[in-house]
Amino acid sequence: MSSDYTGSSAAYARQEAGYREKALKIYPWVCGRCSREFVYSNLRELTVHHVDHDHTNNPQDGSNWELLCLFCHDHEHEKYTDADNGQGSVIRAGEDDHQAATFNPFADLKAMMANKK
Repeated sequence: MSSDYTGSSAAYARQEAGYREKALKIYPWVCGRCSREFVYSNLRELTVHHVDHDHTNNPQDGSNWELLCLFCHDHEHEKYTDADNGQGSVIRAGEDDHQAATFNPFADLKAMMANKK
């Protein structure tokens, strides 16, 4: 019997596909931790991370999602696993030792568009 708790049911797979598609439309294809940029050919390596670790909390505005590359996503979850096993400091959802990505690929978009004219 498959379970939604482990994310192995068909219903969960459909739900995940829905919020991933929405997140990819809302956010630029950039990892929120390491700032790696993605294109269509390697987009499968960009995952949707739930900030509060609740996969059922999927607000339509995407406020509980962030796009992370596979490596950063694994690292994010590994921190919580290590904390549960007593191998690190206690980490609560939403708290971590990383700074958000500061690179903004669209920072000078208006100036770049003006230069093309």
